[in-house]
Amino acid sequence: MKSKWLKTLGMGLALSAATTAAQAETLKVVTDPSFVPFEMMDQATGKMVGFDMDILAEVAKRSGFEYDLNTLDFNGIIPALQSGNVDMALAGITITEAREKIVDFSDPYYDSGLRILVRANNDGVDALPDLEGAKIGTKIGSTSYNFLKDNLEQDDNVIPYPGSSDMYMALMSGAVDAVFYDAPNVGYFSSTRGQGRTKTVGPLYEGQQYGIALKQGSPWMDEVNAALADMKADGTYKTIYEKWFGTMPNSQ
Repeated sequence: MKSKWLKTLGMGLALSAATTAAQAETLKVVTDPSFVPFEMMDQATGKMVGFDMDILAEVAKRSGFEYDLNTLDFNGIIPALQSGNVDMALAGITITEAREKIVDFSDPYYDSGLRILVRANNDGVDALPDLEGAKIGTKIGSTSYNFLKDNLEQDDNVIPYPGSSDMYMALMSGAVDAVFYDAPNVGYFSSTRGQGRTKTVGPLYEGQQYGIALKQGSPWMDEVNAALADMKADGTYKTIYEKWFGTMPNSQ
């Protein structure tokens, strides 16, 4: 009798687990495919890879949701969340007061800032004031674009591009004199495709923090924040960080 009861109990538990797995909610998640190394397309597999993609996979596993991932131009991500067409987004999204009024943000998961990138032979730029009147490439809809418009007296030559690869190509071809954008993306480009042809200059401007963006009122906020906290506590976050950026600073 005991053996039969245990067998029945085991079957019941297995069925319950299978039912729970089958009922796991699938969230609609979007990312911007051009913010290297946070998110980028692996040409060999056709899948999105990068720092944010590893964070997303780990958060989903710990929070208990599945996700359907799609790509979207950065400028359309916040409106998509605001309209409720998507549930969540990871795309190096800076937490700002304006954005917090229309979407919800997780606790910060990455500390960043803005940086200047110029061609390697340009020795005339050491700080933002040196860019007055110059042609500057940045990304449309980004905080870097807003920062330039707010802090340059001559901002008529600030050129917003739809993707980061476009503005880097413009810099190397001479179409713009500098790029002003998120520091990790600028630094990664300068040390990879732009190595020997570009360099970062000046200080880090406008310290920023990235958050996972969710549609307002999302029931997953507590689970997402708990997952991020656990990842930092058990070293998983550090492992993911150093996979993409090298040694992790103490501030992260």
